[in-house]
Amino acid sequence: MKGRVNFINEKNIQVNERIRDAEVRVIGPDGEQLGIMSSREALNQAFEMELDLVKIAPNAVPPVCKIIDFGKYRYELLKKEKEQKKNQKQVELKEIRMTPNIDTNDLNTKINAGRKFLEKGHKLKVTLRFRGREMAHMNDSEHILTDIANSLSDVCQIEKPSKAEGRNMSIVLAPKK
Repeated sequence: MKGRVNFINEKNIQVNERIRDAEVRVIGPDGEQLGIMSSREALNQAFEMELDLVKIAPNAVPPVCKIIDFGKYRYELLKKEKEQKKNQKQVELKEIRMTPNIDTNDLNTKINAGRKFLEKGHKLKVTLRFRGREMAHMNDSEHILTDIANSLSDVCQIEKPSKAEGRNMSIVLAPKK
């Protein structure tokens, strides 16, 4: 006998005695259907084979349990989870800050930096920071954000239009797919 595993791992997988259903559909260790039986009978069969009874489809009617080595099953789940995390693409929000009285060459430098971020697949937040008397001319400076969005329109699309938030005005751009 393999030993009665009574714990539930981080995914709340029901194993052996934790399976409380009256009837379960049982799949053997080789993948063959053993049929529908009481959970007690299925558990006894698993212990005869020196393996564990693991509920793999709890939402099915009746729930599906498989006779397998639980340690090996958990290892396979962790391996799949790790592989999925590796294949995920992490999208970051990069930010470019500037003041409304920015010079043309400086603006072009910021636009080129933004283009690099967008080409790498990151989202871009362009923020205009207003200080002192610049606050009186916030609406006049909105064209800077639209100019940036227009010059980057070949590699991005506007995700959030320009919006004033306190002393800042910002626009969020997302890479084109």
